[in-house]
Amino acid sequence: MILEQYYIECLSHASYLIGDESTGRAIVVDPRRDITEYLEDAARYGLIIEGVVNTHFHADFVSGHLELVEATGSWIGFGDAADTDFPIRRLRHGEHLTLGEVDIEILSTPGHTWESISLLVRENRDAEPTAVLTGDSLFIGDVGRPDLANLGDGTNTDLARAMYRTVHERLLTLPDAVTVMPAHGAGSSCGKNLSSELTSTIGEQRRTNPSVQPMSEDAFVALVTDGQPAVPEYFSAAVALNKSNRALLEQDRRISELSPGELRVEMASGTRVLDARTPDDFAAGHLLGSINVGFDGRFAETGGMVADIGERIVLITYPGDEQVAAMRLARIGSDNAIGYLTVDADGTFPGALADLVRTALRTTVSELEEPMASGAVTLIDIRNPGERDFGAIDGARSIPLAQLRSQLADLPRNMPIVVHCAGGWRSSVAASLLRADGIENVSDLVGGYTAWVERSSE
Repeated sequence: MILEQYYIECLSHASYLIGDESTGRAIVVDPRRDITEYLEDAARYGLIIEGVVNTHFHADFVSGHLELVEATGSWIGFGDAADTDFPIRRLRHGEHLTLGEVDIEILSTPGHTWESISLLVRENRDAEPTAVLTGDSLFIGDVGRPDLANLGDGTNTDLARAMYRTVHERLLTLPDAVTVMPAHGAGSSCGKNLSSELTSTIGEQRRTNPSVQPMSEDAFVALVTDGQPAVPEYFSAAVALNKSNRALLEQDRRISELSPGELRVEMASGTRVLDARTPDDFAAGHLLGSINVGFDGRFAETGGMVADIGERIVLITYPGDEQVAAMRLARIGSDNAIGYLTVDADGTFPGALADLVRTALRTTVSELEEPMASGAVTLIDIRNPGERDFGAIDGARSIPLAQLRSQLADLPRNMPIVVHCAGGWRSSVAASLLRADGIENVSDLVGGYTAWVERSSE
């Protein structure tokens, strides 16, 4: 048996290749749109990819099932409850996919979504199971949230109750030694306490995962519906793309470098400018109206929070980052990055754009204390609800970053605004988004809530 995991940090996403060496047959599970790595590994192992299975309709990225069909002629499998605009193989609970010796049993595991399935993998039909690919049902350290894509009849509470049964009546009945291989890891918005570990075992999760400990169904529902990260607005668009006959991603696609004149034309027409440099470099000098989404963080997901899927985008990057940045956006369905401008580490923009270069205000904790005490500033906390459970700055208004665009019209424009997150990366995103919307007196808190706590403890 061949079982390969492919993990990308930017989306905390794991996908899988399962193959049988004796027959050369394989499937790919939960693939991303840039499929070259799967094809290259299949060729290296002497495998033919004959099927692609999605454990559910993903919300945080666009799955690569259509790209794999185009490249390999494979069939597409979803859980029995799925409805799509393209032909699928409906995979029912208890059904077995046989690749030769290697056997894959389908488990219906609703809770994150209604159509969710898990794949129980064995070396052969008579062997003890080796691994279970749990999609977004059972994570390492958590379970999937029930409120991202409530497709079909029912409520989020109904899904949470379904997840309770999935966990306790199906997944936890598997042998302790079975390896747990989920579709997401730490940082994903698909849950709140995901571990940075990429695999675990059923036994380890039974012992250490807070969400699967013995508890009543009502207690479980309360646990999984409270304190979840705010849902990025693009998630609904990604779900729709995953159900539809969307455009295919060109695997060798490259975006073009723009001249200063071409960039001016794009900016004048309202094209969104995403600056992928660090918050410090962005603050030192950036183009008027650009939004800072640092390439060293959750670039794709955050890009989806500040720019609509399908919106025209120009990228400002360090040299060499531009093509990867465009690909990361394409992974969430944002295919309309039309060009880029690179800026060296010294932060110098072309002279022809000098009149458009601005600096950004940044506020230290010591500078914030007096205006906060006198009520002379609006402080916005853009962390997620679960983060605020561990503490918050008195007087701060809570607007998670994922919801900020929808609340821009409600923000005061007659007094200074300071934005903070945990450490300073997301606050630069938020502050630049507010400035792009025309709110000028905005700064972000250097070091974020962490710096505030450290100052308070001195």
